[in-house]
Order: sequence, then structure tokens, then C-alpha cells
Amino acid sequence: MKVILKEDIKNLGHKDDVVNVKDGYGRNFLIPQGKAKLATEGALKMLAEELRQREFKMDKLRKDAEQLSGSLNGSTVTLTTKAGASGKIFGSITSLQIANALKDKGFEVDRRRIMVDDIKEIGSYAATVNLFKDISASITVEVIAE
Repeated sequence: MKVILKEDIKNLGHKDDVVNVKDGYGRNFLIPQGKAKLATEGALKMLAEELRQREFKMDKLRKDAEQLSGSLNGSTVTLTTKAGASGKIFGSITSLQIANALKDKGFEVDRRRIMVDDIKEIGSYAATVNLFKDISASITVEVIAE
């Protein structure tokens, strides 16, 4: 029996794979659990169309990420905060503050995609912005006292 997987199943395949399984396994477990659907001619055509559309969307997202990476790479973000006499800041600089500073510069970046070490002192720090699966940009975060 041929089925189309709706989710990743260990030792069987990944989502949207067409696999051969024994009739009982498909009929009694995979299909009733909603983990697979029968691979009819219509279902295979719909799967091919979905994969084509998904590829088109991913290609567009990749191009947008490459363009943003080119303009974002090497840019500097300056943040001001209250600090003590020794250079230690009160609190810490978070990825949300960096994302807001990038937004002020015209870059729309999700805060969860910004990777930075703990910033607890005044100085210059390197941060990485993961824009797509394998596309990232490096920015510099400068923290200065008010």
C-alpha cells in the first residue's frame, strides 16, 4: 500500500514522502492516527502542486534573506544605557533591544533570530542575525553609557 506521510515518522520517512507500507500498518495505524493518507492519483497531484508552491515560496524567502544579509552585514548598532563608574551596566542588553535598534535603522528582524552573548558591560560586541536556514549576517553592537 502506498501512502503519503503527513508528518515525520522514525524509521519510515519524512513529511510528504510517498512510501510503501504493509496494508495493515497503513489501514489500521497510519491513516486512522492522521499520520498518513492514501496515495491516490489525485492526492499525488495535489502533493506535487504543494511541493512546487512551497519551493517557490522558499526561493523567494531565500532571495529576500540574501538581500537583507548583504545590506545588514557589517552594520553597527549603538545602544545607550545606564552604567556604573566601573563600566558595568545596570541589567543587560537583550536581543529585543537590538531588534528595536535595527528596526529604527530600517531593518525588520525578528528578535528570536539575533544571537548574542550576554552583554553586561560597556563596549563593542559581535552579534549574528540568522535570516534563513544557512544565511546569516554579522553585526556589531556598541554599548555606551548615558
